[in-house]
Amino acid sequence: MPDEPTARAEVWRDAVLEGSELHAVLCADDGLISWLWSRWSTLATAGMTRDAFAQIVVDYRREIWLWLAGERTWAQCCSGLLGRVSRRVAPSGTAAG
Repeated sequence: MPDEPTARAEVWRDAVLEGSELHAVLCADDGLISWLWSRWSTLATAGMTRDAFAQIVVDYRREIWLWLAGERTWAQCCSGLLGRVSRRVAPSGTAAG
């Protein structure tokens, strides 16, 4: 689990509070998806594409928002996301459909 991106989380939260859509904030070049993929890009060796990963993160946006809003810890948010990702990666190393 990567260290919590505390400073970035504040920027992402503020962007949403100022009117940006959470989806747009997550998908931005400097958003959470890019930040996480740079740390978990080894998922590609297991057959997961960045686009598939991005969809998992977007689908998890409610929990991500709860973390950004301070209602969940980073550990809770990140471990739940890791669980979703791991369920979508087949044991043989190919992405599950």
